[in-house]
Amino acid sequence: MMTRTITVAAIQSSFGPDMKANLDKVEAFVCDAAKENAQVILPPELFQGIYFPTRQDPKWFETAYGVGEHPCVRALQKLAKSLEVVIPISFFEKEGPRHYNSVAIADTDGEILGVYRKSHIPDGPGYQEKYYFRPGDTGFKAWKTRHGTIGVGICWDQWYPEAARAMMLEGAELLLYPTAIGTEPYDATLDTSGRWQRVMQGHAVANAVPVVAANRIGVEDNDGVSQSYYGHSFVADHAGDLVAQFGSTDEGVLVARFDLDALARYRAEWGFFRDRRTDLYAKGLV
Repeated sequence: MMTRTITVAAIQSSFGPDMKANLDKVEAFVCDAAKENAQVILPPELFQGIYFPTRQDPKWFETAYGVGEHPCVRALQKLAKSLEVVIPISFFEKEGPRHYNSVAIADTDGEILGVYRKSHIPDGPGYQEKYYFRPGDTGFKAWKTRHGTIGVGICWDQWYPEAARAMMLEGAELLLYPTAIGTEPYDATLDTSGRWQRVMQGHAVANAVPVVAANRIGVEDNDGVSQSYYGHSFVADHAGDLVAQFGSTDEGVLVARFDLDALARYRAEWGFFRDRRTDLYAKGLV
């Protein structure tokens, strides 16, 4: 019997204010990853431009599009089809009068399987997302792609074990997190990259699943508000070990391969899902 495997990739890059230049860069990295046989390729969060929620400005609402209209979604759909890869595409979504921080899942035929809308919306110095985005209404999902079943959360979602577990309970075989995170404006000495990695490594261990995180790098200026993004994108295996990782300045793609059948056996053997006590969890969790 043929073994089911999956090869995944995370893109790490700097981005600027020009959407076309950013799209060209992401498309080139997707092609690089495909040359290394990657089947699921993850760009960072909101790669179309600078990370604009560092400040509140209504002009940014003009950069939101419907899922079928966004130039980057449409372009990467075509690329996914031509390369026969899966691309979770982060974008600023507009649906009627509502705005979301979303990911469209492009399968290998270029079709959009659906949209996940970021559930946990941060609101603090440098990350003023509640001004722009409504909390997502899609719930956590697992997407059955041609190459495997993936769960996708977005940035702040990655800090919540409930989100990872919910995607696993939907059948995810791999967890992916597009991200835009870096310095904290109130404390320039605070570097959260280590704890950022560790919390997701914990999700990998507790759910016996590989985790992929793609972050941006570089310093961006948003009309006088400057913020630095620390990179450290990584791929962790089912035991939480980092099997591929970048530093704070690297640009490129990380690629790793996993045996999905072996992972399923490991997950069953460890009994994390067998021994859950849902009868005890409700109290105090809401």
